[in-house]
This record gives sequence, C-alpha cells and structure tokens, in this order.
Amino acid sequence: MAVAPILVTGFEPYGGHGRNPSFEAMQALDGRAIEGVAIVGRGLPVSMAGLRPALAALLDGAEYCAIVGLGLQPGAPVIHIERSAVNLADFEIADNDGLSVRDARIDPRGPAARLATLPLRAIEQAMLAAGIPARLSASAGSYLCNACLYCCLEAAEARPRPLPCGFLHLPCTPEQVAEAAVKQHDRHGAMASMELSRIVAGVEIALRETVRAITQQSSP
Repeated sequence: MAVAPILVTGFEPYGGHGRNPSFEAMQALDGRAIEGVAIVGRGLPVSMAGLRPALAALLDGAEYCAIVGLGLQPGAPVIHIERSAVNLADFEIADNDGLSVRDARIDPRGPAARLATLPLRAIEQAMLAAGIPARLSASAGSYLCNACLYCCLEAAEARPRPLPCGFLHLPCTPEQVAEAAVKQHDRHGAMASMELSRIVAGVEIALRETVRAITQQSSP
C-alpha cells in the first residue's frame, strides 16, 4: 500500500535577510523520497494575513502522511525541534506586509497550546548521533513559525486519521552571517551558523524518523 507524501514547508526571506535556509532546505528536499515516501516541498509567506490562506490551499483536499514545517531562528547554534505551538502572536519585528502584532491570539476559540506530534526525542537523538547539533525546544516562540505550527496542528486534529505534525527551527547559514556582518559593519559579534548541507541532512533525519514511526504504528 502506497504511503501518502510528507509535506515540508519553508518560509520566504524576511527581516532584512536576503535568503532563508528553511526555504532553501525545503527546495532541496522537494521531489525526493525518504524511506520510500515522497517529499512535497512548498513555500509560505512571512505574512500573518497570508499564512492561513496559504496553508489552507496546501492542505484542503490533499493527502499527506505528515507535515514538517521549517523556519529560521537567527542566532541559534543548533537545530531546535519544537515541542509545542502557543496560541499567541507577538512579533518582535514586523512581517513582510509591515504588520506588527502584539499580544494577539492566533485562534480566539482555540486552546492555549498545541503539542507537536512528531517523534521528537527520536529525531533529536538521531541528529546528535549523526553529528548534527540539535535540541528539543519548549515552544516555537510567538512569530510566524509558531503560527504555522499552531495552524498545522489545528488542521491535523480535524483529520479523520492521525497526521503527525511538527516544526524545526534552523540556524543561519555562514553566508547569511557574513552578509549581516557586511551590512552592519560589525564583524566582532557574528551569529552562530550551520552549513546548508548539514541543515538539509538534519531535516532528512527528521523525515526519516517520522516515516519510521508511522510505519511502526501501522504495523500489525
């Protein structure tokens, strides 16, 4: 029996960054297969108003076996594997539409938080075993990455069958750090970074562990 594909999402550049490794990692994985399961990669806007419609267009009427969202966390030294999304939008910087949201609920009728349903500990341990710095994180924050995870988990809950769903926050690439140093004329406080190839390898591990968990659950 064929397994439905995994949806992998990545965000467009934002906040003055000329690139976004989440979008680039998504593009690198689109069309590939992990453990025999096809990967469908799609981009998302850094827009509070546009996020829900974009996700609805991807999810309505489509069959996936899991959803893995990717986003950028500038300054992070490791890949953060998010445990939860909170029902809060509180932006430190405006989105790409220029909107700055403070102390708002993502869903006025929704729960205070939703828990990710990927095999989080297995993903963390597999990344570390492969030499990829990774750490479990309590929540996805309060920007668009958090809203993405919250909305995807909401959509997953509405499905008749379980749909594993989670989110990975990725570090900047070395090229981004160098670009930021040039723009800011500050080469003394460089952010942490991770090569795109290692980021992609980490996401591949997350997808592999997710497929294995799905396979184990469906085995008699």
